[in-house]
Amino acid sequence: MKIYKSTSKNFAYFLYRLISQIFDPIKFLHGIYGYVWYIRDLLTYKTMDAKAKIFGLNLFPILNEKTTLTSFDAHYFYNPIWAFNRIVKNKPKEHVDVASDYRLSGYLSTFIKTTFIDIRPIKTSLHNLEIKKGSALALPYKDNSISSLSCLHVIEHIGLGRYGDPIDPNGTIKVCEEFKRVLKKEGLLYIAAPIGKEKVCFNAHRIFNPRTIINFLKPLTLIEFSIITDSDKYIENTEPYEFNNENYACGLFVFRK
Repeated sequence: MKIYKSTSKNFAYFLYRLISQIFDPIKFLHGIYGYVWYIRDLLTYKTMDAKAKIFGLNLFPILNEKTTLTSFDAHYFYNPIWAFNRIVKNKPKEHVDVASDYRLSGYLSTFIKTTFIDIRPIKTSLHNLEIKKGSALALPYKDNSISSLSCLHVIEHIGLGRYGDPIDPNGTIKVCEEFKRVLKKEGLLYIAAPIGKEKVCFNAHRIFNPRTIINFLKPLTLIEFSIITDSDKYIENTEPYEFNNENYACGLFVFRK
């Protein structure tokens, strides 16, 4: 979530968030411009290869990728790298991931027997990777049964209805209770979530003061904290309470039971 210094820019961004769900004016304007160069490029290609069959149903315009920089989301770039490195280093016999980016589970499964759980499971078949349909609020495991557990950029959504889950203001608290229930003694929990000035950005996500997440997961012990700041800087092994005033940073927490 972007926060600008200018009040007028923040209001304009607010209006854009509302309107873009049914009509994206920025994409529309880019599309008009895009078709100008698309037709130009199409005609140029055709003059260079007259035999090419590229008209009619073969047309497939992609108009928003002529950029000087590749689109980059620091949260989703750094947080799976952070988790992957630590999980592999700790060498658990098995690892369970709850609804993070499914690619993390795929990569982990090349080293570790991995289970990926989501209310919207993926359809795939990989050796060492098990897919389970399930809710983060009711994990299909007994008490004290998981030694290695991750959940990246998920707990902030629970209970907001964004993904078809029931509305529940206490959704994050309940999922933290569920993690504490299934985690073994000495087990490790890897959590990534937005941190900074605490607020609910309905129905996208919540932003937490770091202390809130730590309190939700007591009596688990925080053993490491890293962060991706508002300026997209990745800082490892730092102090969580120094970042209470971020707007939309990503806190990376490792807890032990």
